[in-house]
Amino acid sequence: MTIGPRRLAFYLGVLSAGFILGGFLSALLKRFLPAGPAKEFFTWTVTPTVGPLHLDLVILQMTLGPVGLQVSLLGFVGIVIAYLVARSLF
Repeated sequence: MTIGPRRLAFYLGVLSAGFILGGFLSALLKRFLPAGPAKEFFTWTVTPTVGPLHLDLVILQMTLGPVGLQVSLLGFVGIVIAYLVARSLF
């Protein structure tokens, strides 16, 4: 078992791929499922946000935000699928 940054990079890559896959699945179901309880259940999202963050330096003023992350059931499904595929390949 490999310990260290390579293992961390593997998990971050799987997490990123899973979020992308889950977002794609969610967008696909939003487009093609007919209106009803199944569409509402599978495409329901929670969006926690942080911000706006104001940074005031002497020569620079900057505002960042709000920054949000959409979390859905299909996002978690995408993470599980990405992990199973990556585990079977490596």
